[in-house]
Amino acid sequence: QVQLVESGGGLVQAGGSLRLSCAASGRTFSRYAMGWFRQAPGKERDLVAAITWNGGHTYYAGSVEGRFTISRDNAKNTVYLRLNSLIPEDTAVYYCAAGGFDSNALIMTTVGYDYWGQGTQVTVSS
Repeated sequence: QVQLVESGGGLVQAGGSLRLSCAASGRTFSRYAMGWFRQAPGKERDLVAAITWNGGHTYYAGSVEGRFTISRDNAKNTVYLRLNSLIPEDTAVYYCAAGGFDSNALIMTTVGYDYWGQGTQVTVSS
């Protein structure tokens, strides 16, 4: 069982930056692949970035590649998402998720994740 708690969201002007954190409980965090999703009002929850259990492989959605960076610190049971050069279209609730226990693979779909955080709001003003 893994519990996830996101933090770091907020209101920022276009062009600004934020760092989201996702703190995990449990001793098995390092054995899970992690992902960051976002969901804007009236839209589906979409994968933004993903990372394998050891951080060796990452994935980014095309809309954020070059602007966002996913990383993890297994010693701290935490995964991060650095958001740079923010634009109003990045406004959404951001969720972290854990899945793929003991599988050294990126998890690319919502159904592949077993545990979800409660989300943190990111609002980018123009």
